[in-house]
Amino acid sequence: MHFLKTLFWVVLAVAVVLFSSANWNPVTLNLWGGLQADVKLPVLILAAFLLGFVPTFAYFRTRLWTLHRRLGNYERQAKLDTQASALSAPAAPAPVSGDEEGPVI
Repeated sequence: MHFLKTLFWVVLAVAVVLFSSANWNPVTLNLWGGLQADVKLPVLILAAFLLGFVPTFAYFRTRLWTLHRRLGNYERQAKLDTQASALSAPAAPAPVSGDEEGPVI
């Protein structure tokens, strides 16, 4: 399985390098106030990808972290509840033999 993961990343890296080398052209960005910036196309694509990916990734990782914390709290509470119920369970009464007589009413 590790081989397949490594193979996937190698193929992806080769594809990115081939795309970048074939499209290494400057792109002019018109900024505010008449400013212009010349940026290479692969750099612009990477920046746009990261602009959309990083906030989403950060949001979902913090959400996952919060859920793991809550689950840990619930597991700890369940463990404490089972320990408390085991300690507070009454002892089983001793069996009554037929030789002993109970109180007469």
